[in-house]
Amino acid sequence: MSFFDLSTRTLDGTPQPLSAYRGKVVLVVNTASECGFTPQYAGLERLHEEYGPKGFAVLGFPSNDFGGQEPGTPAEIADFCSTRYGVSFPLFEKVVTKGSGQSPVYAFLTKAHGEPKWNFHKYLVGKDGQVVAAFPSKVTPESAELRTAIDAALAAGR
Repeated sequence: MSFFDLSTRTLDGTPQPLSAYRGKVVLVVNTASECGFTPQYAGLERLHEEYGPKGFAVLGFPSNDFGGQEPGTPAEIADFCSTRYGVSFPLFEKVVTKGSGQSPVYAFLTKAHGEPKWNFHKYLVGKDGQVVAAFPSKVTPESAELRTAIDAALAAGR
């Protein structure tokens, strides 16, 4: 099983097979619009712009699991992300990231790397569709730790 074998829905409800990202390095982030970590949207957008041409994608999965900090509708989330942070990376439908009702995407991501503890937890998926690392919310998109892991995943043949 690979991350790229899964399917989900975009924020507007359109079915989206994750095979569209096969062969890329992917950073999956559970996002929220009313969180202290919400300004990370700006850094995630910079990663998307900087690394996108190198075979990298940021995928945002809004979640209301932590503190009810993503109460918005899909349209409200899209508008907030676009107008406040200029987000152009893909956003998907709101998901459950932990516990009962966990989405298949997060069931896969968390199997070997544990469930997120809060919003803006990051999972780095290699070109082979396997999770290579996970980063807690406090690891920002600008951090050397995350950027080093992205560079290594991009350089890896698998």
